[in-house]
Amino acid sequence: MRILLVEDERKVASFVARALRENAYAVDSAGTGEDGLRLALENPYDAILLDVRLPGMSGIELCRKLRQAEIQSPILMLTARSLVEQRVEGLDAGADDYLTKPFALAELQARVRALVRRGFRRGEAKLRCGDLELDRHRRSVIRGSARVPLTSKEFALLELLLLRSPDSVTRSEIIEHVWDSHFDSDTNLVEVYINRLRQKIDQGHGPKLVHTLRGVGYRMGAAE
Repeated sequence: MRILLVEDERKVASFVARALRENAYAVDSAGTGEDGLRLALENPYDAILLDVRLPGMSGIELCRKLRQAEIQSPILMLTARSLVEQRVEGLDAGADDYLTKPFALAELQARVRALVRRGFRRGEAKLRCGDLELDRHRRSVIRGSARVPLTSKEFALLELLLLRSPDSVTRSEIIEHVWDSHFDSDTNLVEVYINRLRQKIDQGHGPKLVHTLRGVGYRMGAAE
């Protein structure tokens, strides 16, 4: 899953981004409303975290512009504790929820999980393919009766493949959804992670579920 964080305080942005990345999210960061708007128009996001107080375009104005542009990603506003009117104005502008500063890391993570769940289509909390099950709420994967330990990037990659199964996913789509905007597309990281996923998902199991389609991309499902 990919999240956009719009926050001008560098320490706060670094703290939040690191916490989200540790929980399997790819994170793009912007320090101004203008940059946040540009990124949101260019990329699909599963959720947007938006500080109210931004230099130039305010977070509330940015939220309003995102909704006017018909961007439906769930939005979490980060607001000052004492300013109730900010929270009201943010919700009226189209935000889905708000979190007051300073906040605990555990609460931030819980709010983001709840926010992302709102974007799930009905019936997609658990994704399945054969005897493989991925639980998006608990962030767990089971094949047969065995739990499969995955890194955050491996989990995000498997989630994308399952969401698109039985259709194929191109390399560029994987980069767009699993990695952030700083990804070096000239590396072979996608191929490395596909191989790691194969080893953990398919090794010792049958049938094989992760398939390479030459010249196309990758696919999750039974062999054709």
